[in-house]
Amino acid sequence: MQSEEDPRARSAVRKQLGSLFIVTVVDILGFGILIPLIPYMGMKFNTPPEWITPVMGSYSLCQLIAAPLWGRLSDRYGRRPILMSSLAGACLSYLLLGFATNIWWLLLSRAINGFMAGNISAAFAYASDVSEPRRRAGALGLIGAAIGIGFTLGPAIGGILAGDDLRTASFLRPAIVSACLSSCALLLVACVLPESHTERHRAEHPLGARIGPIRLLLQRPVLRLVAAAALLVTSAQSILDSILGIWALNRYGYGPRTFGVLMFGIAFFAILTQGVLVRYLAPRLGESKLATLGALTFAAGLLIVALTSVPEMTVVGLALCGIGVGAFSPSASALASRQAASHDRGAVMGTYQSASSLARVIGPFTSGPVYAAWGTSAPFLAGACAVIPAVLLIWRTRRIDAQRTAATR
Repeated sequence: MQSEEDPRARSAVRKQLGSLFIVTVVDILGFGILIPLIPYMGMKFNTPPEWITPVMGSYSLCQLIAAPLWGRLSDRYGRRPILMSSLAGACLSYLLLGFATNIWWLLLSRAINGFMAGNISAAFAYASDVSEPRRRAGALGLIGAAIGIGFTLGPAIGGILAGDDLRTASFLRPAIVSACLSSCALLLVACVLPESHTERHRAEHPLGARIGPIRLLLQRPVLRLVAAAALLVTSAQSILDSILGIWALNRYGYGPRTFGVLMFGIAFFAILTQGVLVRYLAPRLGESKLATLGALTFAAGLLIVALTSVPEMTVVGLALCGIGVGAFSPSASALASRQAASHDRGAVMGTYQSASSLARVIGPFTSGPVYAAWGTSAPFLAGACAVIPAVLLIWRTRRIDAQRTAATR
């Protein structure tokens, strides 16, 4: 990669990141359209909450299995083929979901979508490829903001397309729109996004793609700690995400449209944090401090949601959750990417993504049963308790980095 001090190199990097940003927005927009609809589809199929959330978690279970494979394949064959394959699989899964007539077809759709979900780790690896270490948190924050935009606009669009009455809601319309968006993103990758991990560079490092996730975690203690912290915070986030639609219907009677608008408001704060605040604060505070502040803010938001019954305070709590996740996610991703060499970045980011995928299995498989057994506040309290140890793990990475710095002097 050329130095970003070269004006031509800076311009090329900006163009690549801009193209990747657009692709990611379109891709995640299609995914986000269906997010608020899945629990309502489960309820329309007369499925109890303790089974709906595991169906939602099946996506992440399959992603957990596939993410390291996609990461290694992206190191071996490049980022573009992985992005295109993932988008094609997403298109198929959305069509299956739109025509689902029972919970089993819904489960199949989520499983296919999860297994083909190599897009996120490939996008983060691409952003890491084209950015210098000192600018990497900002680049990853930009991709995080693109994901946030998709998750912000998608649920609102999906809710509007479906309608607000569960009895008459249409799930086919949003599914077809999602499939069309995935097709558009695939064409964008094919036509406008250059390969960041070229054949020449792959030939110079033929062994990088063979490093397995267990070996990576054993060899790199900071990656272990950051992945564990991401596991805890993302578990709490997935508890919130998976139960929120059911909770909103039972607590306030919100249908898909109202719930989609609510999710739009929550995700707005995550976008603002990732796209603006992280780029400003990360160079000044450092990724470790920013990740810590984000985790603490997220825990505070979960506690407010758990302990209040006032709608306005609930919105405040959910906004804090968005801010906290928006600060934590790109900062932790940057910490993980710093543990990678240029030839194994896809494997490292795939391994890191596996921790997040495992968390998104744990959250949905936990939230429904906890909600059914201990009441509406219990999942949010459990999520807040999971976040606190993550703060200690992030601070531990600072000590290891300080020890490394002292040893090299």
